Amino acid sequence: MLLNELKIGQKARILKLNIQDKETRRHLLDMGLTVGTEVEIYKKAPMGDPVDIRLRDYELCISKANLSQIEVEVIKK
Repeated sequence: MLLNELKIGQKARILKLNIQDKETRRHLLDMGLTVGTEVEIYKKAPMGDPVDIRLRDYELCISKANLSQIEVEVIKK
C-alpha cells in the first residue's frame, strides 16, 4: 500500500521509498521518513493536498505526490 492511500487516523510503518530524485529522497530522509518509521495520517487539506502526518513526536506537511512514492504496511485501521 502507498502512504497517500491511507485515511485520517490510520497508522502505518514505512517499508520502502520509491523516490528516484536524489534531492527529494535526501530531503524526506532528513525529515525522518526512513524505513521502519511509524507514521499516522493526521489531517488533509480541503482539496486533499497536502497531507499532514505525524511521526517521531512531530508533524510534517507533505504533498500527495511525494506520499505516493512511499510504500507502507498498515498497523492500525
